[in-house]
Amino acid sequence: MLTVKPKYDVVILGAGHNGLVAASYLGRAGLSVLLLEKNDYIGGATTSQKIFPDYDARLSRYSYLVSLFPEKIIRDLGLKLELRRRKTGSFTPYTQDGRHDGLLISNADAQLSRRSMLDLTGSDREYDQMARFYNLSRVFAEHSWDSMLEPLRGRDEFEKHFLGDDVSREAWRSLAEEPLGRAIERYLENDLVRGLVLTDAKIGIFTHSHDPSLVQNRCFLYHLIGNKTGEWKVPVGGMGEVARELERAVKESGAEGLTNVHLTEIDFGGQKKTVAFEVDGKPQKIEATFLLVNFGRNVLAKYAGTSYRPEAVDEGSVFKINMLLRRLPKLKAQKYLPADAWCGTFHSDEGYAQMNASYEEASKGRLPNKTPCEVYCHTLTDDSILSPELRDQGFHTMTLFGIDAPYSLFARQNDAMRERAETKFLQSLNQWLDEPIEECLALARDGTRCIESKSPVDIEHSLGMYHGNIFHDAPSWPFATTAEQIGKWGVETEWENVFICGSSAQRGGAVSGIPGHNAARKVLEIAEIEFPG
Repeated sequence: MLTVKPKYDVVILGAGHNGLVAASYLGRAGLSVLLLEKNDYIGGATTSQKIFPDYDARLSRYSYLVSLFPEKIIRDLGLKLELRRRKTGSFTPYTQDGRHDGLLISNADAQLSRRSMLDLTGSDREYDQMARFYNLSRVFAEHSWDSMLEPLRGRDEFEKHFLGDDVSREAWRSLAEEPLGRAIERYLENDLVRGLVLTDAKIGIFTHSHDPSLVQNRCFLYHLIGNKTGEWKVPVGGMGEVARELERAVKESGAEGLTNVHLTEIDFGGQKKTVAFEVDGKPQKIEATFLLVNFGRNVLAKYAGTSYRPEAVDEGSVFKINMLLRRLPKLKAQKYLPADAWCGTFHSDEGYAQMNASYEEASKGRLPNKTPCEVYCHTLTDDSILSPELRDQGFHTMTLFGIDAPYSLFARQNDAMRERAETKFLQSLNQWLDEPIEECLALARDGTRCIESKSPVDIEHSLGMYHGNIFHDAPSWPFATTAEQIGKWGVETEWENVFICGSSAQRGGAVSGIPGHNAARKVLEIAEIEFPG
């Protein structure tokens, strides 16, 4: 058991991946650091767990792919991570002229993608137009990605980087000034292809293509600018390997940590911050010069005794299903191998018009008639999360993300609505399969199926994320939106030396480590200590 000292330079509340990143940098800089974690494990939403006790399979319960984790942080902290490319980017099944087919976008064979698009649309034009559209996000990433680990620039200064040529100006207009739906409709004609693009603007939040708030644009950028490529890769060993490597980096930095911590009181106002807590029923009280908060502003408000005023766009909208399969389901589109279809992102009921309809239904308080969702099979790219016995028997893990499933739908009758939603999402998948996915699920010893569903209400209860928002708040722009923010790190709070180091920070959200890095930079800037990066 760690002997807790009465004073630390930095106390970090929450040992999710951002807290671990901050602790690693600050420990390396020579500061005394203590991490306090309420759970009996570290890593927060990035952990892998044995969800189905009868089987040796470790699933990432809440997060599953990596794109936004900067390579610079990986290098700085010496993380030994293998992020593996998926053979397939996406697969979208459809019916045409009475036959089942699918649009396959390959990460390895551009000509295969072009032929698949040709089969869908009858010409090469849509493929070329899609390439032109996605070039806009690549240009945006080139001009913006490096700034994610720097102080915030003002909007006008940020925009100047996009004035050099016509393509850059078009990228700024399409992605930062007008609702994303305009660009999608300007570049693309096919409903299925338009929907394929729009999904990256909707995952995790409740929005639509022409939302005047532009929250859909911000969400889209978060999914497309990571490391200047926007490609989502598979962490070998699962998300738990990310947490394990960060834990190793924390220990090597000299930072300390406690789990099973119950916070009882926090004093934010004094020159020195005090934190009272219990571990195994034993009360403790410590003092810190700096306090880093790795949970949402909603939770922070509770401890501070202040009001939390979320915006409408902060509502979470995701339904997550984790599954363990005895075998991959067979497809009705028989010209594609199941392994090729399932190893990418498998889209269902995510046509452009369909998602406009499902948004309207959900906004009126109804579970959509057709529930848009996307599915991904980790084990087709990395089977190390399964025991050798399960690998030999052909087992696989599968994760479903449902959209247009806002918190408000589940708030009153979560259990009943969760059951209804699970049934609807599985029905969405089954329309494309030669066999119901239920028949492919592994069975526990008691005969129950190995499937677990999480609504936004469940996510809020488990992780404290406001209304189940996987970003904590609505995704933010990568630049300052007020004069007050310019030159700051996006981690500041109303209290001196208290900083957000998690997803609620500006440029937070997803598994990125960016807020953890930026909070550490802020602390060391004040302490006038050189940053160890």
